[in-house]
Amino acid sequence: QVQLVESGGGLVQPGGSLRLSCAASGSIRSGNVMSWFRQAPGKQRDLVAVIGTGVTTNYADSVKGRFTISRDNAKNTVFLQMASLKPEDTAVYYCNYRDGFYSAWGQGTQVTVSS
Repeated sequence: QVQLVESGGGLVQPGGSLRLSCAASGSIRSGNVMSWFRQAPGKQRDLVAVIGTGVTTNYADSVKGRFTISRDNAKNTVFLQMASLKPEDTAVYYCNYRDGFYSAWGQGTQVTVSS
């Protein structure tokens, strides 16, 4: 199994920045894909950004140019750098790990963008 622990959420003003972290531990396989999803109240959980073990990344249109996903493979940690935050970015952000055999979710971290 794989365990994920997210951190870095909080309250930020519109236009501000936050950096989320997700540390993975356990039976981590090579070739895994790590992603960030978010879920606002009353809405479905949506993909925000995804990164493979190389440099391949992909982003939701709503965050392109504002969010950057990266990873430290030596520390099994994935990051989401969020800039120019908007009130509509308010949500619980979840980290996801996926390999050919297994998928795991973190517990989520709240991000609130408000003045």
